Amino acid sequence: MKIAFIHPDLGIGGAERLVVDAAVGLQSLGHIVTVYTSRCDRKHCFEEVRDGTLNVVVKGDTIFPRTIFGRFAIMCAILRQLHLTLFLLQHENTTYDAIFVDQLSFCIPLLRIGLDRRKPGPNCESNSAYSRRSASERRKRKARILFYCHFPDKLLATRKSLIKRLYRIPFDTIEAYSTSRADILMVNSRFTQRIFRQEFPSINRTPGVVYPCVSESQDKNEQVVRLVRDSGKSTVLSVNRFERKKGIALGISAYAALRETPGFAKTALLIVGGYDSAVKENIEYLSELQGLCDMLGMEHKTIWDIEKNTTLFSAALSSSSVLFCPSVSSPVRNALLSTCCALTYTPTNEHFGIVPLEAMLMSVPVIATSTGGPLETVDDGVTGWLRTPDVSAWTPVLKHVLFEATDAELKAMGKRCRETVLKKFSRTEMATSFQRAFLSASEFSSDQDNHADQQPAFLRTPKPRDAAWIAFLGWATYYCKYGLEFTVPSFSEVIVGACIVLVVYYAFF
Repeated sequence: MKIAFIHPDLGIGGAERLVVDAAVGLQSLGHIVTVYTSRCDRKHCFEEVRDGTLNVVVKGDTIFPRTIFGRFAIMCAILRQLHLTLFLLQHENTTYDAIFVDQLSFCIPLLRIGLDRRKPGPNCESNSAYSRRSASERRKRKARILFYCHFPDKLLATRKSLIKRLYRIPFDTIEAYSTSRADILMVNSRFTQRIFRQEFPSINRTPGVVYPCVSESQDKNEQVVRLVRDSGKSTVLSVNRFERKKGIALGISAYAALRETPGFAKTALLIVGGYDSAVKENIEYLSELQGLCDMLGMEHKTIWDIEKNTTLFSAALSSSSVLFCPSVSSPVRNALLSTCCALTYTPTNEHFGIVPLEAMLMSVPVIATSTGGPLETVDDGVTGWLRTPDVSAWTPVLKHVLFEATDAELKAMGKRCRETVLKKFSRTEMATSFQRAFLSASEFSSDQDNHADQQPAFLRTPKPRDAAWIAFLGWATYYCKYGLEFTVPSFSEVIVGACIVLVVYYAFF
């Protein structure tokens, strides 16, 4: 099959890791895969993207900004995704058997009317259930569209003001509609599956669960391994992006509570994570965590690019209790994982969480919050510890790991960790699940295909009533913002208001 992936920003994160692993896994099964993204920094991405293992097409980054004056991120993301989709439809002179969309579903209705599979893919003929169909039947089929929901976007948005709540109404409505237009719905955990059913009651389907996988590549920077071991310190590791929702402060506070424990000087907390200088929150949160260490009286250092600054890293590890190591490479991360006593995973209600599995694959026990995805990956007392996101609950576990547990106990737990991951969370298993979903969807007509040829509202011939309704919605939007007083809106407010009006009108009318 020919398979296209559409992903908004191919940086470094759990969602990006899943996309890369799914694409590489399907490619290894003999399928032809192309990844379309609106942004990809070749210096801030996974190795498979950087070294050319995957065919990645980047479009839209120079046309639409990520935000408008630091705001309207969702609107900008949708515009970038739609531009990327139009590029795929208009300029890519090929046909696809399957489309993988994740994070944002807004492009799916456009894909349904634009991706007509006029001929089957080169490998699709080998599938007997599909090839038994006549040529005319296959020409009428659309490419199967799979939407993988990491978590409903509507729940990721803040709604602290009335304007913000009004602003989100059209996006939430269209998210539900566009998600329903996918042929195949998948989510990353049973936790997300429950949330999906609660938040999209209008979608009368229960999405399937495909767990993210863990890459079995364990390339390690041996120099970093030697430096950590030579330091004589017992380390615990935190691996997360520098975002507030990751709750990294919990791990720092719980570790700081042990500073009066005998032998504390022979321990260290290493905080490793994705850091993008173009993301304001990354900059702010790193500064906040450094300030927290100062407030708690914890000696800390920040090391940039460990591979080029090994001497500085070694000196900092010897003299500091907390080390911040932003944006390390996979070999360095694996080296730090292989030498630590345990991983601290601090996010609350994380949709799934790939980092605990990466640690478990390296035979490292995990300390995680007893919420969200870790409930499905970490077995309390067997492969790690699940605790409420509270400092008083975490401190005793850290004390046990660093000062009380024997090497034999930690190694036995680590062995169980690795066995669990290899059995349930392999790349082959995940890729096979996606392949099975695509092929099964190709064997029958979705009920939605009965309406596949209907044009969406924004393509129909304009009528006088359209102008009247749009004018009314424009006045209503203006009234909600300014009331009866005459105020001249700014240029950005005009653009945002116009987008809201058009989205609301075409969503409902």
